Amino acid sequence: MADAYLNSSSLAYAENFLAEDEVIAAARARGAELGCTPIGRGGGATLRLLATLVGAKSVVEVGTGAGVSGLWLLSGMRPDGVLTTVDTEPEHQRATRQAFTEAGIGTTRYRLINGAAGEVLPRLNDSSYDLVFVDADKTGYSEYYEQGVRLLRSGGVLAFDNVLWHDRVADPNARDAETVALRELGRTLREDARLVPALLPVGDGLLVAAKR
Repeated sequence: MADAYLNSSSLAYAENFLAEDEVIAAARARGAELGCTPIGRGGGATLRLLATLVGAKSVVEVGTGAGVSGLWLLSGMRPDGVLTTVDTEPEHQRATRQAFTEAGIGTTRYRLINGAAGEVLPRLNDSSYDLVFVDADKTGYSEYYEQGVRLLRSGGVLAFDNVLWHDRVADPNARDAETVALRELGRTLREDARLVPALLPVGDGLLVAAKR
């Protein structure tokens, strides 16, 4: 039944429903130059909405990219909110700092942590965050999921980008490591009684879940 109305034209219209400002567009261009693919417009707008809905003051991001997702998140967070963003690539974080500076975001609003998320996340406090967003190596999503649930307060939101993985997750014949990991992630979230999940067909797929 979904195929009758979720056609490519409607999905493209929804993806581009909100325009990006010049700062986000510039950050997206830098991301392309660095070889990292930022979250799409629809996904970014959804992150801003989620941050607004939960009144986010403390957010963790795994995968800094070039700052596109961080800009969307910060625009939806409370004015005193702080974004903690983790990445292993110093060049990506330099691009992010540039984007935040161009957007007029003060340094008290964000923490750039250079390091592997598997080592950084366990050092963050339990139940202390309103939103956790993951856009990093897909085979590590299961580890980040466990840490994300621990970090979230009750009512907080967990979000993963690229969970449709270029139409591969829906293809039963696709068995590469990333696709299998993303399928298993979806199955795990569906079965986790602590979470209320939904898979949103924005961009390359955004899997979100609220912590009970």
